[in-house]
Amino acid sequence: MRKQLMKGNEAIVKSAILAGCRGFYGYPITPASEIAEAAALYMPKAGGVFVQAESEVAAINMLYGAASAGVRAMTASSGPGISLMQEGISYMAGAELPCVIADITRGGPGLGNIGSEQGDYHQVVKGGGHGNYRTIVLAPYSVQEMADLTALAFELADRYRNPVFVLADGFVGQMMEPVEFPQRAIEAPMPPWAVAGTTATRGNLITSLHMDCDDLEAHVLALQAKYKLAEQHEARAEQWCAEDAEIVLVGYGIVGRILKAVTAEARAGGLPVGVLRPITLFPFPIAHFQRLASRARVFVVVEMSNGQLLDDVRLALNGVRPVEFLSRVGGNVPSHDEVLQFVRKQALRFIGEERMAHV
Repeated sequence: MRKQLMKGNEAIVKSAILAGCRGFYGYPITPASEIAEAAALYMPKAGGVFVQAESEVAAINMLYGAASAGVRAMTASSGPGISLMQEGISYMAGAELPCVIADITRGGPGLGNIGSEQGDYHQVVKGGGHGNYRTIVLAPYSVQEMADLTALAFELADRYRNPVFVLADGFVGQMMEPVEFPQRAIEAPMPPWAVAGTTATRGNLITSLHMDCDDLEAHVLALQAKYKLAEQHEARAEQWCAEDAEIVLVGYGIVGRILKAVTAEARAGGLPVGVLRPITLFPFPIAHFQRLASRARVFVVVEMSNGQLLDDVRLALNGVRPVEFLSRVGGNVPSHDEVLQFVRKQALRFIGEERMAHV
């Protein structure tokens, strides 16, 4: 099959349809608006449903209804819209309903701006709603990964009966690259737990309400066991020139591409630099960090937020190696030269002037 040139936002929709998604409920917001636009165009052609809701609150509750009926369904938004959806996401996690939510992040807090940022990390990765729940979070760094990880998101959502996020910054959503899709579409079967109006599903009940304290505790513990299973089997990361690296650069999304370019230049100059790019933000790829820590002298986190990924990197390393931090916010992206100069400073500190003199 030939590759198709398209935006990351459009790739999400085409991949979702091929993965069996037949319901999209959303409200447009920059820089995610093309997802709703593409869903309005393609979803009806695939025999699915597109609904532009009156708000993000309405959209997430429509998604709850579709998922309850056993339909593979999704929504998409950006920072302020995702904030409005948090109560519904908590309900869906509590009711164990699979769905996919694309978050194409913008600057914040509040209305912020429409520049690309990564400030949604905490509200998506840590669970922005109430209660003891988690969402699985996938972080693409290319348009091809927008397609690939969307397909994976539907698979994981069904496997764990849980909301799954595709978390991408505005750059990845808006950029255009060639994408290759699978040649065959998936026809998702009706899940046995759904409330689908059939004789077989008539006795099913979908709810997150457990009035008895012991019942709710047992339910929450069952959810925790499910998340632990995901931590054991679903953590993903890309290591690039990292096995012998003494300086490990860490970033996700568009930052991962910058870090690869910086690493290539640093390596050409003799610096032992590598990249560790988390692909799953939950479950976090802790084992990858621990393996590289046996050789690395320092980890350098680069992100377009105020240190949200940074917290998880520090937890993963548990103090065995120092962690340095470079941040840009407000819709600004760290430049290649900015990161390279920061890396050279860390090399002087952690590798030493004597060795650097030979680089």
